[in-house]
Amino acid sequence: MAEKFISFRNLKFLLYEVFDVQSLAGRPYYRQHNRNTFDMTLNAAMKLSYRLLKPIFAEMDHNPPTLVAGQVRVHPAVSNLLKEFGQGGWIAATFPEICDGEQLPFMIANACFMIFSAANYSASVYPGLTAGAARLIASFGNDEQKRIFLTRMLSGHWQGTMALTEPQAGSSLSDIMTTAFPEQDGYYRMRGRKTFISAGDHDGVENIVHLMLARIEGAPVGPKGISLFIVPKKRLNESGNLISNDIAVSQIFHKMGYRGAPIVELCIGDDNNCMGYLLGQPHKGLAYMFQMMNEERIGVGLGAASIASAAYHASMAYCRERCQGRPLTSRNPLSSQVPIIYHADVKRMLLFQRSVVEGSLSLLMQCSLYQDLTQAGASIDEPETYRLLLELLTPVAKTYASEMGILSVSAAIQCFGGYGYCQDFPVEQHFRDMRIHPIHEGTTGIQGMDLLGRKVVMENGKAFVLYLQTVQTAIDSARRLNPLIPMADKLGLAKDLLQDVTLKLTGIAVKDGPEIFLADAVLYLEFFGIVTIAWQWLLQAISAQQALDDGPAASADFNFYQGKLHTARYFFSYELVKISGLAERLTETDPLTVNMKPDYFTD
Repeated sequence: MAEKFISFRNLKFLLYEVFDVQSLAGRPYYRQHNRNTFDMTLNAAMKLSYRLLKPIFAEMDHNPPTLVAGQVRVHPAVSNLLKEFGQGGWIAATFPEICDGEQLPFMIANACFMIFSAANYSASVYPGLTAGAARLIASFGNDEQKRIFLTRMLSGHWQGTMALTEPQAGSSLSDIMTTAFPEQDGYYRMRGRKTFISAGDHDGVENIVHLMLARIEGAPVGPKGISLFIVPKKRLNESGNLISNDIAVSQIFHKMGYRGAPIVELCIGDDNNCMGYLLGQPHKGLAYMFQMMNEERIGVGLGAASIASAAYHASMAYCRERCQGRPLTSRNPLSSQVPIIYHADVKRMLLFQRSVVEGSLSLLMQCSLYQDLTQAGASIDEPETYRLLLELLTPVAKTYASEMGILSVSAAIQCFGGYGYCQDFPVEQHFRDMRIHPIHEGTTGIQGMDLLGRKVVMENGKAFVLYLQTVQTAIDSARRLNPLIPMADKLGLAKDLLQDVTLKLTGIAVKDGPEIFLADAVLYLEFFGIVTIAWQWLLQAISAQQALDDGPAASADFNFYQGKLHTARYFFSYELVKISGLAERLTETDPLTVNMKPDYFTD
């Protein structure tokens, strides 16, 4: 039996029973799709993962990319992988038909990405990054840029990247120094350094296309002076042949995990011969790039939840097979040992993993639905409503899956005992692969400040009010189902507590200024995340309870729905209760971390 890494039943439950993805086919933008095309796509993703991605999961980790004579060499399967993803339409899945895309709902495309990531996260990032970069060109590029780059990227022949970070700037993009010098022919001569660029160079494709932030010479300082450029590793000459574009790899980073995809540092224009092409309008680069960055943050959440899913299913299979100990009620040392899944504490660890994995996946499907409704809204106001909700929830979806995913995979290792700490089992690699997710595409600290400092207060708190109303709608629905009333009441109290804490914090912002207001933004993000995942579990509980109430079901379905309800009850009893301590800290008036002086950190 093939190793299971994701629950296909759970994906279909979320897509069809909780979020009703079929209803999107009733909107003009998605009218060419139906349940059959959705199912065929999901089935094809599973088959592709088992055939192409899962077999090289460990290989890519054991044989990471190397830098040889200035060229990054990756696993030989990457070239074929990208071509198959291109030919199969996976890279162009969500692109409009006018760009030769499949015009597939984000819900279905992201469900497929979950499958790919759970099978082999490192392999999945190559087509994912290319799709994000290509979408920027499709959104803001001119006809010539689209003609040159889009077809080659969407076909998997050229890799796309996001080139933001610089050694001296890190996450502070306003401090980037890469410079674009305008030339008379309409292009720019680029010069600078970029670091931590995922898939920034490799031999699996014939060219790399960097979507690069830089300042045009003489541009204003700060974020308002940043522009976005297309900067390929190789450029087309007048004869249509690829020639060097003066981009060199100065180093390749040797990583703790996520080893199958290279992360590199680039030297740009050391010989003053690197050409870049302005994308869109000057000085709008950061706004453009946030389109890809927000998509990638959802992608990071998807990847994190998928890795946690693979670890959860590995640990669950092990717990069913591994016999050790006896029931506490048994006093006979000669009686047979039982599978460890019968022990209460092991079941607690498995429930914790399932609550994190399936709660995170549910939130990510919720965000995917908002992406779809933003794109295919049925009225003038509808897209704006869902855009605001998506913006508010993006840092939450990225962070909860990433931070809690680490704890979830750690619990998987604990289920394996000493074996989990060894390379003989996959959870050790999953733990290393997971650890990057709270860091890349914006650290947890950045996500916390984004949520509390920008998203909650944007447009006079409109997104936050919409969020509270949406959660209340789920509470009202749950209260119509008697078994769910206790959970509905608990979420109602949690929602009110979140609102009270938020109001107190915004009062602190007015009184004490931004430093004290944002000092514990990560704790606020954690608080917000727990309440949000409780909302998602209540939505799942509603669908499961309704299915059980509708009549007798097959044994597998009965057990599935009962498992959903038990996991929801677990989350409300074990996880939601943690918000009281967070609320207490967030409303205290002692700005401890602000007042702590660097000199106090002494031996």
